[in-house]
Amino acid sequence: MPASYAYLGPEGTFTEVALRTLPEAATRELTPYVSVQSALDAVRAGEAEAAFVPIENSVEGGITTTLDELVAGEPLTIYREVLLSITFALLVRPGTKLTDIKTVSAHPAAQPQVRNWLRTHLPDAVWESAASNADAARLVQEGRYDAAFAGEFAAARYGLQALETGIHDAENAQTRFVLVGRPARPAAPTSADKTSVVLWQRDDHPGGLRDLLGEFASRGINLMLLQSRPTGAGIGNYCFCIDAEGHISDRRMAEALMGLKRICLQVRFLGSYPRADIAPAGARPTPAWASDEEFMAASDWVARCQDGRF
Repeated sequence: MPASYAYLGPEGTFTEVALRTLPEAATRELTPYVSVQSALDAVRAGEAEAAFVPIENSVEGGITTTLDELVAGEPLTIYREVLLSITFALLVRPGTKLTDIKTVSAHPAAQPQVRNWLRTHLPDAVWESAASNADAARLVQEGRYDAAFAGEFAAARYGLQALETGIHDAENAQTRFVLVGRPARPAAPTSADKTSVVLWQRDDHPGGLRDLLGEFASRGINLMLLQSRPTGAGIGNYCFCIDAEGHISDRRMAEALMGLKRICLQVRFLGSYPRADIAPAGARPTPAWASDEEFMAASDWVARCQDGRF
């Protein structure tokens, strides 16, 4: 396997900036790809060791393109995650004034993060989506569009000028990125971990989602992301992408996954990996009744009952 990481390009994306915060990125060849799909396909085809892509932002939630790619196709595993604070600059060709701007471009996930600013400052500008924010900057450089919302750091790369900076509708906006590779043994637990799965119901029935969530709730497992995605099998057919606190090696998480495997049509395990938003020492305490010790004690009690040792 080549020692390279694929990422959503071209050069100058927030994805590249976040990727370079990983220590191992300094020892890998970083290769930009034109889309999330092509970056993940590079891993599936053996062209890259792993791919680094955005998966969630704090304004709009899950990045549907990434979620759908992880839901379908050959299985992949999330190895780790990175959080990056996001603020945009309005990049234009030198000499462009705000009144000259008729078209603006960026990745679709950027639009909800600058919608109010756009309505206030450029109410008549036409929005055109691009494969990434850096790609939008490249298209401005080529004259396709008048302005792009991208990181200020991308201006020099594409010979553009930052006409406005610090643009964001929501304070402290963040995007979550994940490093994704071929299925492998999860990293050792850190006590501040996250487990990601995709669940398909056997059939649509009253309380169906409650049944799925009950496998987590009954074991004191907190959910961090719950998003439905269409399966493509018709209106009303959905699967559920879930992030939950904990590691697959935790007894309570393992039992929850076993319960889900029994009641679901399909369960896709996407990985257990360290959380980026909290250090192990700051992890939310596990309820006493949901600790691994309590689960093992309960298991021992059942074994004694089976042996007649009440």
